[in-house]
Amino acid sequence: MGDPNGVCPNGLDSGTVPRDCCPLLFLLPQSQAQTVDVSGRYQCAEAKVRGKVIPCKAAPLILKNDGHFELRGWEGSYLVTGGWVELSDSLIKTRAKIEPGHKIVLRYYEKHGLVEMTYERRVAEWARRR
Repeated sequence: MGDPNGVCPNGLDSGTVPRDCCPLLFLLPQSQAQTVDVSGRYQCAEAKVRGKVIPCKAAPLILKNDGHFELRGWEGSYLVTGGWVELSDSLIKTRAKIEPGHKIVLRYYEKHGLVEMTYERRVAEWARRR
């Protein structure tokens, strides 16, 4: 119910905001979310298995502009949330850390223990997309 006297009501059930309340809307906290464009082709720069660096021969991680990704035959969608890229398909969901220097680090466990794959987007490619 709106207040005919123009005083802000406790509950706005009519969907209208009294004229005197409009300046107060600017005091509401605003979202600090930023859209980070991480799309591109990332080459495997480094691989670690149980803390030991090994040569990286992995296929590239491809993050498409439309929110889809490809990684070693795995396809699905991705979403940037804070400092993470969430990769998912209908069965699996994982996330990779966004790090400075156009890097994405994917950590997972396999039979040999913790695996850490560092993918890097080449700056030259990034500059060409602009």
